[in-house]
Amino acid sequence: MHTWAIYALLAALFAGLQSILAKIGIENVNPNLATAVRTVVVLVLAWSVVLATGAQSGLQTMGQRNWIFLTLSGFATGLSWLFFYRALQIGLASRVVPVDKISVVISMILAFVILGEPFNAKTIVGGLLITIGTIVLVL
Repeated sequence: MHTWAIYALLAALFAGLQSILAKIGIENVNPNLATAVRTVVVLVLAWSVVLATGAQSGLQTMGQRNWIFLTLSGFATGLSWLFFYRALQIGLASRVVPVDKISVVISMILAFVILGEPFNAKTIVGGLLITIGTIVLVL
């Protein structure tokens, strides 16, 4: 198995786990406050890993383009988390999570359009199956 696939599977595992932990944790808590608490935990964890691995030296080599797009990515992440926590608080996790994961299809489309990544029949069928699966789960 490729290294990237192992990391991707671990990401999926923890993403699935975080949804359930969040659903339990936001009971009787404002979802914006819950998102802020989660964000502080992520911030501390991320900087701990950066400092432990010595990666902070990379700050010196980051260019303006890196800063702009990482900042925009941060805004997108923050908005995603705020909307996700609100949806999770008022909806069923078994419905909210699949709709949230339609982001896979959105990312695939954006990768084709913006990044110019190649697509073929397999990726199109896979994206359609994810979309159909999400619709089936939600309805």
